[in-house]
Amino acid sequence: MPGATDHLRSRLWTAILRRRAPQWLAILAPLAIAAIALHPATATTTATTTAAAAPIAASAAATAGGAAAAGATAPTAAWLFALAATALCLVWIAVDAARWRHRINQQWPSWLNEAIPQLEDSSTLLAEEARTSIAKLQQQRLQARLADILTADDYKSIARKRTRFAILPLVLSLLAAGSAAAWHGKQTAPAAPPQAMQANKPIVDGEVHLRVTPPAYTGVAAFETGARDIQIPQYSEVRWCINNPRGAQPVVELGDGQTLPVTPDCAKLRIEDSLFWRIRGTRYNIRVTPDQPPQVTIAEPNELIHLLAKDAKTVQLSVSAKDDYAITRASLHMTLARGSGENIRFSDKEVPLPQSADPKKRDWRKQWTLAELGMEPGDELYFFVRATDNAPSPHIAQSPTYTLRLPGPDAESLDSTALPTMTKPENLRSQRQIIIDTEQLVADLKAHRDMPAATLRNRSETIAADQTKLRLRYGQFLGEESSLFGEEEHEEHHESGGAPERPGSEISVMKAFGHAHDQEGNATIFDPQTKAILRRALAAMWDAEKALRAISPKTALPPEYKALEAIKELQSAERVYLHRTAFAPPALKEEKRMTGDIVGAMSYKREQGAANDSVPAEVRDLVQALSQDGALPALWSKAARDTIGARITDQEQKLSAQRTVQDVQDGCVPCRAELRAWLRGTLADAPVLLQARPSAETPFSKAWSGKEQAK
Repeated sequence: MPGATDHLRSRLWTAILRRRAPQWLAILAPLAIAAIALHPATATTTATTTAAAAPIAASAAATAGGAAAAGATAPTAAWLFALAATALCLVWIAVDAARWRHRINQQWPSWLNEAIPQLEDSSTLLAEEARTSIAKLQQQRLQARLADILTADDYKSIARKRTRFAILPLVLSLLAAGSAAAWHGKQTAPAAPPQAMQANKPIVDGEVHLRVTPPAYTGVAAFETGARDIQIPQYSEVRWCINNPRGAQPVVELGDGQTLPVTPDCAKLRIEDSLFWRIRGTRYNIRVTPDQPPQVTIAEPNELIHLLAKDAKTVQLSVSAKDDYAITRASLHMTLARGSGENIRFSDKEVPLPQSADPKKRDWRKQWTLAELGMEPGDELYFFVRATDNAPSPHIAQSPTYTLRLPGPDAESLDSTALPTMTKPENLRSQRQIIIDTEQLVADLKAHRDMPAATLRNRSETIAADQTKLRLRYGQFLGEESSLFGEEEHEEHHESGGAPERPGSEISVMKAFGHAHDQEGNATIFDPQTKAILRRALAAMWDAEKALRAISPKTALPPEYKALEAIKELQSAERVYLHRTAFAPPALKEEKRMTGDIVGAMSYKREQGAANDSVPAEVRDLVQALSQDGALPALWSKAARDTIGARITDQEQKLSAQRTVQDVQDGCVPCRAELRAWLRGTLADAPVLLQARPSAETPFSKAWSGKEQAK
């Protein structure tokens, strides 16, 4: 009965639709509201209303006009984003509706069987076409049973059980609407005016106003403004002026204790640090923007040690330098190292970075050929970038040193190079190069703490292999090429049951009076002192190699330096002999030793250390006086300001501390605790000396100080 089945599916679809439609509307509503609210016409109306309510001033109008022109397209872009999100949501709703329609057509018999047990899982017969009379009779009976037991509540129950609330689409809709609104607000917000174009406070006759002249090298224009908080470049000249003065001559009180009378020629000051100034009881802040040093970066290569391919012909270098005002000079410094072992030749080269249209930065990206760099197989190129700004005392910034390494030809084995002339292999690295590689690895570990373990192990073992080759090279002078495994072979010879030597035999006599050339100590013509130095160098190399094999490059540096010192000592052993003439005095004088008398026996080092007190006496007395309600020491404000200016580096903290000093000077008693906290914070290295001294005098203290004897 197709008609009855279609009616059944239609009622199921209606129940699902009533359940699903509110969810669709909830997902669509935020996007639709955002699209309507961000419509260009709505945004233009809002901007016009805001502009009409703003003050009408010439400079402000120009600034507002520029901002409006710059952000004219921002509301349209945000609206297009919201409109696209709304259209995408409508497409999703259509797809979701079609998906549910398909599910109903395919799964409605199983839904009925699960919801109505009285059907005895026979709803499938309704979905099939009845071809026999028995099948038609069964469908009629099922239709009659469904008409009796299936109610509207059953349809609602099926829809409620099958549909769930779509949380993820709703969250995505809210995020999209919020992003569009945030984008609109960010793009239409008025941009902060540059320093030279700040909206100045109107100048009023009879009131103090400011004339600020930044340094010429900054390129910031001078400006005038009424009394207000300002932010200016460092070393700017600030003038406090007054037009048509009335009454007494005003005085400007500065945060560092100075007072400047405002004369007809104005009061001026060159500002180096942030401070505040007060006039007629009102405070204003002058915040200083210090000139920052240039920022130098090397984008390519992106690793400090870059290993080139053997067949490499070119290499890409990308460097940049930027400054807050201007860069006067930037150059690429390159040092080419050629050779191996102790015979290395260095050649330096400096290439200026080309200027750009923006004087604040220089970018240079170039594909260098190895011929331009002068590199040959086996060479290393060390390079860094140095930049200088245009300050009167220029700041110089330098990047880390990067290394380009071009592998040389494959080295021969050690056995084939151990000739009687002791020819040195081309790939043998000197002890200095090993130290440089180890220090570079330690620096890379500090800069990149997430370095892969495989990379760290590979680099450390490579340096260890170089140390092994160098150790074997120097070990040849002690005959180590024939004694590396001599002890093991000697032990095996004894274990094999060889006959022991008889006293007085030919072999024992040769050992006693002959010269054994196959022993490590007798295999060379060096004197015993030189051999001792050589053994010390080999032992240090072995310790460094063990540390490098254990992936501990920092631990390997001390023995590497010991080996280098021993090598230098070997090289200069027959040239000069220097006797140590420095004298280290003992902690105690010789005449006081073993006498049992402690008078005058204090170490001279302790006396020198005690003479250097890190806490000035006037500051210590001021901290103690601030904890009480009595009078403060004389010239306390100068001591407090000097301490704050010398020991507090943060500009905002320094301003707060200076304001506290002025509050205490004005008679604020609760502000004493705050000033005491500021001073104690600056003297954190000596907290014990800041404890209050006991004021009570006991008989013991009087006797100790000698007052009892005076009586």
